[in-house]
Amino acid sequence: MPDPAPHELRVLVAVERERSFSAAAAVLGMTQSAVSHSVRTSERKLGAVLFDRGRSGATPTAAGTRVVAHARRVLRLLETMGAEARGAEADTVAGPLRIAAFRSAALHLLPPALERLAARHPGIEPEVRVVRELGRGTAGEVADGHADLGIATIGTTSPVPPELVGGVLVEEGYALVHPAGHPAPRTLPLVDWAENCTSYTRQWWAEQDWLPKATVEAEDDGAVLSMVSSGFGMAVMPQLSLTGAPATVEITDLGPQRPTRSVGYVTTPELGRSVAVRALIRELRALSQ
Repeated sequence: MPDPAPHELRVLVAVERERSFSAAAAVLGMTQSAVSHSVRTSERKLGAVLFDRGRSGATPTAAGTRVVAHARRVLRLLETMGAEARGAEADTVAGPLRIAAFRSAALHLLPPALERLAARHPGIEPEVRVVRELGRGTAGEVADGHADLGIATIGTTSPVPPELVGGVLVEEGYALVHPAGHPAPRTLPLVDWAENCTSYTRQWWAEQDWLPKATVEAEDDGAVLSMVSSGFGMAVMPQLSLTGAPATVEITDLGPQRPTRSVGYVTTPELGRSVAVRALIRELRALSQ
């Protein structure tokens, strides 16, 4: 039996996104019966049930979740194939480049790279989504076909997922940040955020007798820096988060044993060979040297 065709993959993606056959039909301009027939055809071809049908709508099964992730990536490759074919003679490309990045990378690492990218490839249209670096984080966005490239925290404790490829761009250290001029900053309450205490910092954190348990957990690193700036407490933060820190805070080096984290890029093996993704990686690497 043949593999699902592109139009059948589009139906699967729409049903998974909308969680409803009728809603997917409305988005696709099809009838509900045509959507149902297409999904049943894909299930026969693949030999697995892809959606649980019920009163609450269509919920992807474990097989459906995997299949839809592959479907998004296949459809994206087809789009990329067309874009690169149209720009082959000029060795350029036009169209969207989907990027997932955690907050501080989106604020401080990406903008200069995108500026250089635009100068060399003005037809590329970056679409940046800020994703919390928790759980599967930005790498999960790439693996699931939602992004072409992710800026992620990677390394020995957070390796690049086996289905993706990537590399380190920046190795950044952590520092103590506290209100400027405070006579005893280590006596202040600790302010933290969920993305901060990762495997990169947890062991080091546990070994520091002077660090109390965080009494305040903010939404993100920007909120933490604002609280510290206003005199609310101290924090341990990576360099990217401290870019452009206000004069009302003081940054103190934590010495040679300070924790560090590796910030890099992840993409799929297929998109890693595309013009747009390769071009952005070159710019990121050039700025990180």
